[in-house]
Amino acid sequence: MSRKQKKTLLRIIAAALLCIVAALLPLEGVWKALAFAVPYLIIGYDVLRGAALGIIHGQVFDEKFLMAIATLGAFAIREYPEAAAVMLFYQIGEWFQSIAVGRSRKSIAALMDIRPDSATVLRDGAEEEVDPEDVALGETILIRPGERVPLDGIVLEGSSSVDTAALTGESMPVDVREGERVISGSINLTGLLKVRTESEYAESTVARILELVENSAEKKAKVESFITRFARWYTPVVVIGALLLAVIPPLFVGDWGKWIERALIFLVVSCPCALVVSVPLSFFGGIGGASRQGILIKGANYLEALASVDTVCFDKTGTLTEGRFAVEAVHPKELNPDDLLDIAAAAESYSSHPLAQSILRAHEGDIDKSRLGEIEELAGLGIKAEVDGETYYVGNAGLMEKVGADYHDCHLLGTIIHISRGSKYLGHIVINDQLKEDAAEAIRSLKELGVQQTVMLSGDKASVAEHVAEKLGIDKCLPELLPAEKVVQVEALLAQGCRLAYVGDGINDAPVLTRADVGIAMGALGSDAAIESADIVLMDDRPSRLPLAVKLARRTMRIVHENIIFALGVKVLILVLGALGLANMWFAVFGDVGVLILAILNALRCMAASK
Repeated sequence: MSRKQKKTLLRIIAAALLCIVAALLPLEGVWKALAFAVPYLIIGYDVLRGAALGIIHGQVFDEKFLMAIATLGAFAIREYPEAAAVMLFYQIGEWFQSIAVGRSRKSIAALMDIRPDSATVLRDGAEEEVDPEDVALGETILIRPGERVPLDGIVLEGSSSVDTAALTGESMPVDVREGERVISGSINLTGLLKVRTESEYAESTVARILELVENSAEKKAKVESFITRFARWYTPVVVIGALLLAVIPPLFVGDWGKWIERALIFLVVSCPCALVVSVPLSFFGGIGGASRQGILIKGANYLEALASVDTVCFDKTGTLTEGRFAVEAVHPKELNPDDLLDIAAAAESYSSHPLAQSILRAHEGDIDKSRLGEIEELAGLGIKAEVDGETYYVGNAGLMEKVGADYHDCHLLGTIIHISRGSKYLGHIVINDQLKEDAAEAIRSLKELGVQQTVMLSGDKASVAEHVAEKLGIDKCLPELLPAEKVVQVEALLAQGCRLAYVGDGINDAPVLTRADVGIAMGALGSDAAIESADIVLMDDRPSRLPLAVKLARRTMRIVHENIIFALGVKVLILVLGALGLANMWFAVFGDVGVLILAILNALRCMAASK
C-alpha cells in the first residue's frame, strides 16, 4: 500500500471505532449529534472539501456532491448513525478502488522496469558509463551479465543467453552470438557482449514500447466514453429527481421528514461511481494483463474492437511462416542424403544467397576449404564448383538442362536445388520457407473461438500460397497480391459487413494494417512500421498469441457488461424501493458502496484473464 492508502485505512479504522463507541453510549440530542459528528468529520472532511471546491469551480454534480448532500441531510433529520455510516462506507469503497487501481497498474509498472538506467560505451579505448540517450548511432557498447540491454544493436563480439520475457512474455532465454541482433529492454544473462548500436534511444524498441503503453489510456472504448457521457447527465437528473421526491409528495400527504429521508436514500444509492470506476478499471486491467503476455494494446477502443472480430486476414511471410528458408527434404538418386547435402554445402560455401545459407545451416558441420577448387557462379542458373577434384553443378532445372543431366521434378512444392556430377544427375534438395510451429494451432484456436472466416493475403505465387493455406486449414487464399491490392481485398470484405482484423509483419503491410478494423503486427520487435501502423502488437513471433488476445478482449468486454447490468439493476431496484419507503439508508449504502466494491472485484478478474 502507498502512504496515502495507509493513511486512509487508519482514518477508516479510527472512524469505525468511534462510530461503535458513539452507538454504544447512552447519548441523546446534541450530545449524540456531536458523538457521531467526530467520526463523520474524521472520515469525510476530504469529501466535504471536494464537494465545496466543486461548487466553487462550477463542477457541482459529482459523487462527492451527492455524498455531502445526502449525509448532511441525514444529520439535518437527526439520522446521525446513518450519516456517519454512509460516509464511512463511501470511503471504504474509495479505498478499495485505490487498491484495485494500484494492483492493475503493477503489470504496466513492471513493463516500465524495462527502461535501462545506463549504458557502458567504448570511446577512445576507454569505458564510459552514460545515459542511454547520450549514446549515438553506430557506437560500441559493452553489456555485462546481469545488465539490461540499453539500445538495439548487432553483436560484434561474444555470445550469451538473453532474457526477453519482459518484452515478449516468453520465459525461455534466447541465445545470441556474433552477427545477431539484441533488443533494448532484454537482460543479458551469461556472457560479455560487445554491441554496435543500430538506433538512438528515442528510436529504440524499449522507448517505443514505453511510449505505446503510456499513451494507451488515452484511447477510450465506445462503452467507456458512453459511461462518461452517461454520468455527466445522470447525476444532475438524479439530484433533480431527489429534490422533487423531497418536495412534491409532502405537499399533498405531509410528513416532510419521511420524504426528505427517502430523497436522501435516493441520492446515496444513485451515485454512479460503480460504473465510472469499474468500466475503465476493467479495460485498464485487460490491457495490463495482456502486457504481461507480450501483447501490447494501444487503447481500450482496440480491445473492444478485437472482441467483436469475426474475420481474420493474415499475411504469409513472417506472419504464418518464419520468413527464412530451410532445407525441407533431401532426395538423392545414388548417394546417401548426407553425402548429397555435403556436396551442395561445399559448392555453396562461399555464397551469401539465402538459399545457400539454408543449405549450410542444414549441413551444420564445417566445410574443409582445401577440398574446393575453382568455383564459378552461373548467373540465373546456379554454381559450378570443383569439390574433391570432381566438377559439380548445383542449381535450378535450367542448369541441369544446360549440362545435359537427366533430372526430374519433385512432387513437393518449394524451391528445388538440383545437383549433378558433370552430366550425371545425383538428386535434389527441397527448400521452403518454414511454417511457424504454432501457426496451425492458432488457426484452429481462432475457429474454436467462433471466428467465422480466416483469409490469407499473400504476394507469393498461387501454388506456394495455396499449399501453405491448405496445410494450416485457412478458409480462403488470395495469392499474388501487391500491398495496394491487399487493401482492396480488405475493403471488399469490410463492405460485406465483416468485422475484420489483419495480421501482418508490419514491414510492407502498413496500408492494410491501418485500413482493417484492428491492425495486428506480428514479430514486431524493432519494426517501425508495425509499431506505428498497428493497433495491437504481438511482441514475440508466435501466432498463438492472437487467440489469447481475442480471449482476453472478449473476457474483458464480458466483465464490463456484467458490471454495467449489475450496477444499474441493483440501483434501479433500490431507487424504486426507496421511493416507495421499502428501503432504508442501509439499503442505500449497499446500493452504492456494496455495488462499487463488488464491481471493482469483478473488474480485477480482467488482470487474471491472460494468466
